[in-house]
Amino acid sequence: MIEFNGVSVTYPTGVKALKNIDLAINKGEFVVVVGMSGAGKSTLMKCINRMVEPTVGSLKVNGKEVTQLKESQLRKLRTRIGIIFQDYNLIKRMSVLRNVMVGRLGHTPTLSSLIGRFPQSDLELAMNNLKRVGIDEKAYTRADYLSGGQQQRVSIARVLTQQPQIILADEPVASLDPPTSHQVMRDLKRVSKEDGLTTLVNLHFIDLAMEYADRIIGMREGEIVFDGPIGEVTEETFEEIYGRPIRAEEIIGGQ
Repeated sequence: MIEFNGVSVTYPTGVKALKNIDLAINKGEFVVVVGMSGAGKSTLMKCINRMVEPTVGSLKVNGKEVTQLKESQLRKLRTRIGIIFQDYNLIKRMSVLRNVMVGRLGHTPTLSSLIGRFPQSDLELAMNNLKRVGIDEKAYTRADYLSGGQQQRVSIARVLTQQPQIILADEPVASLDPPTSHQVMRDLKRVSKEDGLTTLVNLHFIDLAMEYADRIIGMREGEIVFDGPIGEVTEETFEEIYGRPIRAEEIIGGQ
């Protein structure tokens, strides 16, 4: 589904964010990427939909070379890749349902989307996805009236309504308390498996990575230092990834 071959990213500042990355992620995998801040996790993820341009190397999604896509082809690719952000990225003054309908914009004619006119089937899809994450009763509530955990579940429903093949989640629970983090991760893992989605999640906390990942990729200083199934991961693995002993707050979010 996703294949990096010799991908490097050097920013204009001279920072080498990725260094010769070789990586293959299979269809339907739920992969967690871990590492310290600045390890290259976000850059790795952003290369997949070309929010960041690889400096060198080949990057393929579904067999297509991403680095060579023209603008119209790139737009089409991005409709197949859903993104979940750390800060939820909701329009606060709009209702939950209207926020979820944003996921249909790439599938809706421009004029219809500008006036907020969507087919009934799209509205039913959005409501069903809100129900899947247990928040359908908030459909007509303004987004800024919700808790952080509720807002992130709205983000998951929005991504599902986009009907992607791939989900990229960049530190999706970094702003949440541990119990809410687990609730959001359970929802994300469940719906990903139900829909057969390929999901790549950047996480900081080790307990979440251990509980929800099918596979863990460890990054340090722009390089992959570990890549293996969850059954092969030990505490020593994380010490290798982080390059030092693990602190308690990195294991369970400081609780």
